Amino acid sequence: MPNEVIKEVARIQEQLKKKLQFIGKTTELENLHLTLKFLGKISEESLTKIKEKLTEVSFKPLKLKLGHVGAFSYKGQLKIIWIKILGKEIFNLQKQIDESLQELFPKEERFMSHLTIARIKYVKDTTHAKKYINHLKPKSLAWIENKIQLKESTLNSQDPNYKTLEEYSA
Repeated sequence: MPNEVIKEVARIQEQLKKKLQFIGKTTELENLHLTLKFLGKISEESLTKIKEKLTEVSFKPLKLKLGHVGAFSYKGQLKIIWIKILGKEIFNLQKQIDESLQELFPKEERFMSHLTIARIKYVKDTTHAKKYINHLKPKSLAWIENKIQLKESTLNSQDPNYKTLEEYSA
């Protein structure tokens, strides 16, 4: 993510912390990412095939823009706060990735282009929190993305650890 996008995410995260006073955690700025396809636990053999298949995916530079702030809930409780990422090319790229990996993984049933900015364990007033989240307006920032990365995530007791395995350019 460009620095101006990271700064804007940090600004939104600070507002959330002050106003919602939730139990949970914000996403570390260095870990911000847009997931095009979650692969789960895979074998070395599958990883080799995935890398091979992804070299066949061609894409033009992606014109992206920050959208609105929203949340995913489970059983009425807030769980994830996100910022929508706009840009029609991202949906085309996600479909290409899905198709290229269809021999190995099922297709995504519903892709939503977003950055996870906070994970919520508890917030006292869910109704107030949802209203507040829906009224947050990120700056209208746009950027061009020229590359995608195949990442490995390892969960540890503190935070996820991300490692780039491969990079693909437009």
